[in-house]
Amino acid sequence: MSEQRHRPPNPSEPIASFVSTLSFEEIPEDAVRLAERCFVDTVGVTLAGAQTGAGAAAAAIADLGETTVLGRDESASMSDAALANGTAGHGLDFDDVSWGMDGHPSVALVAPALAVGERLDATGRELVTAFVAGFETECAIAAPISPSHYGRGWHPTSTFGVFGAAAVAASLLECSAEETRHALHIAASMASGLKRNFGSMTKPLHAGHAVRSGLTAARLADEGFTADSAAIAGDDGFWDLYAGEEGVDPTAGHELGSEWAILTEGVHVKKYPCCYFTHTSIANVIDLVTEHGIDPESVASIAVHAAGGAVDALAHDDPNTGLEAKFSMPYTVAYGVVTRRVDLAAFEDEHVDDPAVQAVRERVTLELNSDLHYDSHESRLRLETTDGTVYEQVRENPPGIHENPLSIPELRAKYEMCAERALSETDVEASWAALESLREQSSTRELLAHL
Repeated sequence: MSEQRHRPPNPSEPIASFVSTLSFEEIPEDAVRLAERCFVDTVGVTLAGAQTGAGAAAAAIADLGETTVLGRDESASMSDAALANGTAGHGLDFDDVSWGMDGHPSVALVAPALAVGERLDATGRELVTAFVAGFETECAIAAPISPSHYGRGWHPTSTFGVFGAAAVAASLLECSAEETRHALHIAASMASGLKRNFGSMTKPLHAGHAVRSGLTAARLADEGFTADSAAIAGDDGFWDLYAGEEGVDPTAGHELGSEWAILTEGVHVKKYPCCYFTHTSIANVIDLVTEHGIDPESVASIAVHAAGGAVDALAHDDPNTGLEAKFSMPYTVAYGVVTRRVDLAAFEDEHVDDPAVQAVRERVTLELNSDLHYDSHESRLRLETTDGTVYEQVRENPPGIHENPLSIPELRAKYEMCAERALSETDVEASWAALESLREQSSTRELLAHL
């Protein structure tokens, strides 16, 4: 490109050095604990996702092999298990979120960690170390082009997740710094995922594809495969091509190993199995109708005012399927009004046309609040009843944010709700105990025996 501009330095050098040298002992205790919580949550939602549409289909096409497919009786090749587990992990849209990479960080990290970890029989400490290396990598790649990257139409869970998956695999494979650099540059040619496919099975496939591609990139690099040294930051590299209208910010990012994105940017654990941009509004309306005893039949209208990210992502005002309903503000808010909860059952296809929910859905509108930052969680809600009474309520954040996380009993309840769809009561209990104390586990294979 002939245009001269101020570019950020090539990130692959510091990332590769960080990933290839990071040890468990260097990771802050709070980051270790958070990584363990992320494993718990991600494995749980993967077990549930493996039983439904996208996860089951991804497992069905897998070739037989020796790598565990979570929640299934079959084993598969490493690559196919990575695809299946990554897809299942995002299949219910119940996996965690971080604005550090504008998407779902853990689904692209846990699946490759377990796949490679099983092959090598890694310890829990090695899994945690690889996870943190991947998380920091995702955020380092994302920072210079977020959130405009999302606004342009890309799905960051996949486009940044592929780099995280490559870093996880490179860490566990003990790739050198040079091999890790090549893995990241190979991954740059594998990044994909369109927001246009939100509300379909292809959205969770994005996560599975990122896992498989990142794993492939690292394994190739481990075998001596090479890529262009400026594939991320150079002219017509990843950042150039995937940035939005705001371009590449050369000042964005953090110093790897000194600052920890997993702690500063944090991880938000979902309470509801749907798009995160609906969560504050769901909690907001449930609180309001419960406090004031408002019956669904008495709702005349509900106006939800939310940020640009919500308006962009929530494209299905009148959903026809459970997958579309996950990306519908009118549906999720209406379901909350009618049932006072939003759970896995809310997104089963047969429930989407529930007459009571549909009656309220038709009275809910989503409106842009241009005063809010694009990624803001805030929900401003105006509810008017049939007798003309108006209730207005503002809620800044959803339940389970990094600064106010779900309690251990709440996290365990979510894990059990998900895991019991695939495991026996004994294995639910055993797997919870092992994951919750992941750093103490000596064998990935023993851990996976319960999953």
